[in-house]
Amino acid sequence: MGNIRQTNIKRIAIRLAENHGNVFTTDFDTNKHLVTKYTTIESKVIRNRVAGYVTRKMTHKPRE
Repeated sequence: MGNIRQTNIKRIAIRLAENHGNVFTTDFDTNKHLVTKYTTIESKVIRNRVAGYVTRKMTHKPRE
């Protein structure tokens, strides 16, 4: 069983991946700084959850 994430976290992460997909990597720490750069999220917990979801999406994205 996996974690169930909130809809707002998924929505922000998917929007970031669509707009800046070539910038994000599979490294959580790098993505954490990029989420801070591209959004105005003030909460550390929300920022880390968004960065974690973006990292997961970048890890599992389909190969083209």
